[in-house]
Amino acid sequence: MHRSTLVCWFVSKFFLTYDLNFVAMADLYDSDEEELTIENDAVLTKYKTAGEISNLVMKAVINEVIPGASVIDICSFGDKMILDETAKHYKKDKQLKKGIAFPTCICVNEIVCHFSPLRSDPIVTIKEGDLVKIELGVHIDGYAGVVAHSLVVGATAENPATGGLADAVLAAHHCSEAALRLIKAGNTNKQITETIQKITEAYNSSPLEGMLSYEIKRYQTEGATDKQIVLNPSEAQKKEIKNMEFAVHEVYAMDVFVTTGSGKMKESNVSTTVHKRSDEMYSLKMKASRAFFSDVCNRFTMMPFTLRAFEDEKKAKMGLKECVTHELLHPYPVQQDSDGKPVAQFKYTVLVVPNGNIRINGGLFDPSLFKSEHKIEDKEVLALLAQSANRKAGGKKKKKKAKSAAEEAKSEAAAEN
Repeated sequence: MHRSTLVCWFVSKFFLTYDLNFVAMADLYDSDEEELTIENDAVLTKYKTAGEISNLVMKAVINEVIPGASVIDICSFGDKMILDETAKHYKKDKQLKKGIAFPTCICVNEIVCHFSPLRSDPIVTIKEGDLVKIELGVHIDGYAGVVAHSLVVGATAENPATGGLADAVLAAHHCSEAALRLIKAGNTNKQITETIQKITEAYNSSPLEGMLSYEIKRYQTEGATDKQIVLNPSEAQKKEIKNMEFAVHEVYAMDVFVTTGSGKMKESNVSTTVHKRSDEMYSLKMKASRAFFSDVCNRFTMMPFTLRAFEDEKKAKMGLKECVTHELLHPYPVQQDSDGKPVAQFKYTVLVVPNGNIRINGGLFDPSLFKSEHKIEDKEVLALLAQSANRKAGGKKKKKKAKSAAEEAKSEAAAEN
């Protein structure tokens, strides 16, 4: 056989064996193309659109969280709405990918994250008094808006949640708001970690150990760079996590988890249903695995997905096993609080701009639904929370915004007491 013919045969054989799974990855990135930031108007618009849709879906999902509702129905509702709403945008660009950046997860009480059950799993229903965390994500062309919200089922202004539930939720809310005011060019991740510690101590609670927030980029909703914010660093993280400054045109997914327990968590015995692609390469042996992985590449790009998205769950599980074994897919195990204490979570996506920052989602919290015996007394933290969360403006407009933010902080404090 001629040498050039032999080379061509070998290359074609390799790619056939490889199932062409990584051709899809090449479509997402152009190595010769410089990565665009939010300085580019088109990128900024895509982030904002993803943020608006994620908030729209979050509001709708919140209304579904009522006593007797099943978690799987709520998750399915959220995922369908994300797909329906993103389908309304950028219709003319047939090549543009859009949809779910993180599948809808509903985590109740001590369950921390990643619970998005399958149709074949035992039914979990919502009960009065449950602390429910909703997490979901939307992307437009790989630019994602991820968001999470906490609520106590049945809590009203007339009958607010109290005790440990209120402590955890209010601490998490104030931590997320403090972080928002600190994610600005020139500030550091260390400032956020230290401030979160002060706030949680005030509410006799703890941030979950080791939980990270990340700088995000196109098709990368976590760990895009080594720029990270740790809530409650473990001994290893104290050595590993680098002190860093925020810079203009960066994007962060700020994620806060607070518990009235010790701050430790462990993996739950609930089965893992959420996964995402890795950068690993491996020639899958089983036909079912190749078909499954090809479907993953085509439908979900590099974003996390749930097995619930596959019509035939049994077939999907068969294909999944080899993919996970050889690290083509990264699992998101369901986590829970080690002490069995309820955990609160707030998450939003924030864009660092020259005159401050822009939060593109979140901000749906109602402080009148919670009443705690504790409150923040640290003057520096109170001054920080009294600052406007909006970008800096000039003249009277700036003063008006600062005044309204201070009034809002005062009303929140009054509602808590």
